[in-house]
Amino acid sequence: MLFLGRQNQRTCQTTDRRAFLQVGGSSVLGLSLANLLRAKDASKPAGSAKSVVLVWLWGGPSQLDTFDPKPHAPVEFRGPFATIPTRLTGIRFCELFPKLAGLNDRFSLLRTLQTKSNDHGIAGTIGLTGSAAGGTGLDGKPLAGAPQPAMGSVVAKSTSGRDADLPPFLVVGGKLHQGKKAIVGEGGGKLGAMYDPLRLEYDPTAGTKVPALQLPAELTPERLTDRLALRAALDSAEKKLDAAPLDSYRRRAMDMLTSPASRAAFDLGKEDDKTVRRYGRTRFGQSCLLARRLVEAGVPFVQVNWSDHVEAEEDSGDGGWDHHYRNFQIMQDRHAAWLDSTLSAFLTDLDERGLLKTTLVLAVGEFGRQPKINDKAGREHHPDCYSAIVAGGGVKGGRVVGTSDKHAERPADTPLNPADLCATVFNAVGLTSEQVTGMGLTPTGRVIEELF
Repeated sequence: MLFLGRQNQRTCQTTDRRAFLQVGGSSVLGLSLANLLRAKDASKPAGSAKSVVLVWLWGGPSQLDTFDPKPHAPVEFRGPFATIPTRLTGIRFCELFPKLAGLNDRFSLLRTLQTKSNDHGIAGTIGLTGSAAGGTGLDGKPLAGAPQPAMGSVVAKSTSGRDADLPPFLVVGGKLHQGKKAIVGEGGGKLGAMYDPLRLEYDPTAGTKVPALQLPAELTPERLTDRLALRAALDSAEKKLDAAPLDSYRRRAMDMLTSPASRAAFDLGKEDDKTVRRYGRTRFGQSCLLARRLVEAGVPFVQVNWSDHVEAEEDSGDGGWDHHYRNFQIMQDRHAAWLDSTLSAFLTDLDERGLLKTTLVLAVGEFGRQPKINDKAGREHHPDCYSAIVAGGGVKGGRVVGTSDKHAERPADTPLNPADLCATVFNAVGLTSEQVTGMGLTPTGRVIEELF
């Protein structure tokens, strides 16, 4: 493994520790990253948003236990939690979200999202790409067509001609899995591997890891300055892969990840303790803090994964949102408090730094949960109605788009879908339907004009 640079990290005991930026995990120097540097596209997004941050709530949060409660429904639907008023007259949230309730004049809420599947892998692919094409069906067989690219990959292609220290699409968090299988919606798909994201992972014990490159273990941080040793090591590794010799693009890729600007963006040790505590000393909290630093560094698209897997017992992060059982206990003990504190801190921090107006923030999962509580004090998958928070990047705060029925089971009006979210993201960054079509893609959603 190669460790890039050093950083000061705070542990939960607030003691300083030294941590490395770790690089390891895929092909030599990451062929996708090097190829990404080759891609040139004359189109430059001209929308209100310079950056997009997708907060991906993997597993599917309950709409009733978050931002679309139904206080007048029977208890077997509404659950044990009370509701609280927000800054908007007549709009109430679950009582577990007081900080976001006091902030909802700065963001807008979608309450009538629908998707086409109750399977995590399929719904996740649809949510991240706006399309099921190229995913896996309920029978486990591949669907027809090449995989569609993630929203971040499309934005990356549209901005790939820019001159910057960091690539245009970064994911903070591990690969999204359902069981033991990674889903297909996080990468470049039919646009090619060059538009796959560069992945960062925040580890509470080791700091920020960059699992995008694979280099020999003997290449230590001290030897990074020895460019001849680096060249020899890379050439040796490339011979094993029968790849082309090291070229200028690969050198630039290495320079990108070892540059002072890149290391500074990854270094959470530069944050004061008050800010670190404000975001929360959880993996998700510090991942969102890292996302803010990446926005400051000018990264066009950042995706923050709450968890790696949909269920808590499988997860190496903070536990997924797939609450088939103990939903209310998990919500009360950890998930609601963490989401409320971190997301409110993130939005406030962006706003105070003057970044929210140019940063589109979207917090959403792949679907919602069944209104009827099951016999395990949990809720089953529900693709027919779920909620999302949208803020910044030209979006007007204090708006609620769509109304669900009396049990939050289906939209009563204004049905929306992930393709509409994709169209809205592209519109926010100034990416036109003609440009999307020019990439060989077929736009299918509508811009959610009500947000603007």
